[in-house]
Amino acid sequence: MAQTVAEGASHLSMMSLILHADPVVQAVMVMLAVASIACWAIIIEKIVRIAGLRRQVASLEELAVAGRHDTPAGPAGYASSILAAAETERRDGDQRGEALNSVRARIERAMRGAMRGELKRAEQGLSFLATVGSAAPFVGLFGTVWGIMHSFTAIAQAKDTSLAVVAPGIAEALFATAIGLAAAIPAVIAYNQIAVALGRASDRTGAAIARIAAQFARLHVEASGRG
Repeated sequence: MAQTVAEGASHLSMMSLILHADPVVQAVMVMLAVASIACWAIIIEKIVRIAGLRRQVASLEELAVAGRHDTPAGPAGYASSILAAAETERRDGDQRGEALNSVRARIERAMRGAMRGELKRAEQGLSFLATVGSAAPFVGLFGTVWGIMHSFTAIAQAKDTSLAVVAPGIAEALFATAIGLAAAIPAVIAYNQIAVALGRASDRTGAAIARIAAQFARLHVEASGRG
C-alpha cells in the first residue's frame, strides 16, 4: 500500500507531470514557460531603467529649482535629452522681436516632445507584459481543456475509472493552467506598477519643464534685448 502511494506521488511530481503530458499540453507549457522567462527579463530591465529615470527626474527638478540649465553629470539620458531639446529650440527657433510667451511656448513644446520620446522608449516591452498578463491564463486553460479531453479518452479506452488512473491525467492538464497563472500574475502586477511609475515621472517632469521653459525664455529675451 505504501509503495503504491509512493509511486503515485512520484508520478505526480512536477517533472513527471510535464514529461507524461499530452504533446499539445507540453507545447502549451513550454510556450508559457518561455513567455514567463521573457516577462521576468523585461521586468528586471524595467526596474533598472525606472530607477535611473527617477534619478534623472530628480536631477531635472533640482536644475529647475536652482535655475541652472547645464547638463546633469553622468551618462546622457532623460534629463540631458530634454535640456538639449530646449537649447536647440532656443537657438534655432529664434525670431526677431518674438514675445516672451511665444518663446516660452515653443521651448516648452520642444521639451515636452523630447520627454514623450524618452518615455516612449522606456515603455518598450510593456505591450508584451500586457499581452502575457491577459492571454496566458486562457492559453493555460486551453492546455487544461485539451489535457482533460485526452485523459477522458484514455480512461474510456482503459475502461478503468479508479483514482490512480484518473488523477495523473487530470493533474497534468491542470498544471498547464497553473503555469499560465504563474506567467500572468507577475506580468499584470509589473505592468501596473511600471505604468504608474512612468505616469508619475511624466507628471514630475512636466512641472519641471514648465519652470525651465520660463527660465530659458527670460534668458533668451534678455539676450536678444542686449543684442
